Amino acid sequence: MPPKTTDETGIRYPWPEPPAEGAATQIAPGVLWMRLPLPMALDHVNIYALEDAGGWTIVDTGIQSRRNTAIWEALLAGPLRGQPVSRVILTHHHPDHVGMVGWLMERFDAPLVTTRTAWLMARMLILDEEARPTPQALDYWRSAGMDPEIYEARKDARPYNFADSCAPLPVGYTRVQEGDTIEAAGRIWDVRTGNGHAPEHLTLWSRDCNLVISGDQILPSISPNLGVYPTEPEADPVADWLEACDRLAGFARPDHLVLGGHKLPFTGLPLRMRQLVENHHGALRRLEAHLDMPRTAADCFAPLFKRRIDAGTYGLALVEAVAHLNHLHKLGRVTRSRQDDGAWLWQVKGESM
Repeated sequence: MPPKTTDETGIRYPWPEPPAEGAATQIAPGVLWMRLPLPMALDHVNIYALEDAGGWTIVDTGIQSRRNTAIWEALLAGPLRGQPVSRVILTHHHPDHVGMVGWLMERFDAPLVTTRTAWLMARMLILDEEARPTPQALDYWRSAGMDPEIYEARKDARPYNFADSCAPLPVGYTRVQEGDTIEAAGRIWDVRTGNGHAPEHLTLWSRDCNLVISGDQILPSISPNLGVYPTEPEADPVADWLEACDRLAGFARPDHLVLGGHKLPFTGLPLRMRQLVENHHGALRRLEAHLDMPRTAADCFAPLFKRRIDAGTYGLALVEAVAHLNHLHKLGRVTRSRQDDGAWLWQVKGESM
């Protein structure tokens, strides 16, 4: 058995180190853990391989890049022993998870299994290439009070497109939804869906052992990003997230070994579910106290984030600030009014604007 480590919260990490690039760690019979790099502050994504009689089922795939393509070639020839990929499972539509799905599907004629919303979002966003920010994006940035220098730098620049780091996604997939089961690696897995970080996010819970494949719905040591985007500026992903946490917590056992999309596999799931909920309730309390005077979303980083927000993390911080403000607004705890420049000013209800 690998050495176990425990942090101050009581969460246990059976494997204190991730697998090396191009290598794999066996988590359980027929279950491999692999890791691919990301060009951002969160510099990696975890992927998993489930061994079946006809080859491998791959869960999530990393972004498409020359480096990751080379790593995939090494994984296929090495830990996966030259056996074909017989199926790809996608937990959610974000680029670090869907990026190489199309590449694997085309190479192995492998079917894709995912939720309807994940497939529709991934397919739409990979096809939607934009040379300049849309009017809706510009309006959203202004309404959030985006830093003027950042706004000026972005308003005429080519925005990030999913196609920049995702292979084309072929038409056709197999839908799974809440309550379905998937057979893989000699086990039956219950499909349970989450929300908040991504709509209809797929998680897999083994009936035959203690494994849970959680994607980004449940992570240790970090809280998944909950963001509001120009496509749905009035969304309330915090409410969706809290509902999903409460529902999934009912299935959690202390012995569950959780295989997440980032960081290390861990046990102590009931405790972690409570932490995830409290993290956001705490953030909402701090934000509400911060709104004793009118502030834009861009003025609300301090109560929400422990780290310094720089240019690389500014976009994610902004969409998360809007998400928490929208949640307080829908609960009736804050009010908002438009400034002349289009930015929303938010304040605790009852305080003078």
